[in-house]
Amino acid sequence: MSKTKSFKDLIVWQKARDLAVIVYELTEKFPRSELYGLTSQMRRAAISISSNIAESYHRFHSKEKNQFLAIAFGSGSELESQMEISKVLFPHLNYKGAGELLGDVMKILNNFLSK
Repeated sequence: MSKTKSFKDLIVWQKARDLAVIVYELTEKFPRSELYGLTSQMRRAAISISSNIAESYHRFHSKEKNQFLAIAFGSGSELESQMEISKVLFPHLNYKGAGELLGDVMKILNNFLSK
């Protein structure tokens, strides 16, 4: 089994990156009035997930790694809440892809944190 050479090799980071892209595409369809509201919050939460996974990769101590993974998990929870609100406000949009990827990322992060 080969060791990962970069955080970019991690499946969880790849899924988080794809999630961020989908969130950007989804929020592009929100009304302009949401630019500084849900659009900004959802984008920041999505970016935070992948950023904190990347940062955890470059930490040497497991306590530090877990801290950044926990922050990523918290950002995922924020994004989940924000998506639920946006589903009520903008029900005509397709949230399926974002929801599935977020679920995948959260399961993987939960597994890491449970070890």
